[in-house]
Amino acid sequence: MLNDIPSRDKIKLGITVNIIQKHDQRSGNLTEGKVKRILTSSNFHPHGIKVELDSGKIGRVQNII
Repeated sequence: MLNDIPSRDKIKLGITVNIIQKHDQRSGNLTEGKVKRILTSSNFHPHGIKVELDSGKIGRVQNII
């Protein structure tokens, strides 16, 4: 499963991704949106790279659409 989480170099501004928000971590609900800002500076994080979507929602990228 860890191999499925995209690293920072695969995430570009404007692409559509699924994120998991902090309050959805237990339920696993994903939120879809376009990347507005990349918040994690390291290339990889075991729970996903933290981003802000155009909608203002913040979460960790689980996959790229």
